[in-house]
Amino acid sequence: MLTILGKSSSINVRKVLWTCAEIGLDYQLERYGSGFLPTATRDFLRMNPNGMVPVIIDDGHSLWESNTICRYLAGKHGRSDLLPSEPMARAQVEKWMDWQATELNNAWRYAFMALVRNSPAHGDAAALAASVVEWNRLMAMLDAQLAAGGPYVCGATMTLADIVLGLSANRWRAVPMARPDLAAVDAWFSRLSEREGFRTHGCNGLP
Repeated sequence: MLTILGKSSSINVRKVLWTCAEIGLDYQLERYGSGFLPTATRDFLRMNPNGMVPVIIDDGHSLWESNTICRYLAGKHGRSDLLPSEPMARAQVEKWMDWQATELNNAWRYAFMALVRNSPAHGDAAALAASVVEWNRLMAMLDAQLAAGGPYVCGATMTLADIVLGLSANRWRAVPMARPDLAAVDAWFSRLSEREGFRTHGCNGLP
């Protein structure tokens, strides 16, 4: 059976859990991370030298990086609806997944640490304001994409891009800050909220 190492409150673990829900995969969740089993041990670092969750163990192999894990699971189980096999269609999905992991994550990190985690190391008002502005700017880019080609991020059907970005959109909506009205994002979020996997692992009260 697939084993997932991580905690269900982690945004990156929740990507993997939602992907499993969409595919219909059984798994065993072993709780690692803050408040649970430590990730700084020799055994864990052998599986992921970054000391971060999630990690999966499947067929005797370990794998880390949440977006890569989602791609692996969709590919292994033949879910070409979630990750197309046609090269350009697949590249479009992976483009938005990579954008989520790089541009969007970097934008929200300071604001999230300041406003949700109340981190003493993130008390610079100018840096906080800049993070909020950039986060909102990038969410407006997502809104434009959805408005032009929706109803999902890459067109007519839901893909892995919607899973990883759906988690990010949930965080954006949950953080106590000023946000623009983004009608296409709101409609898309409502559409995602009809899916049991998203209700359980995405918009489940966790930022």
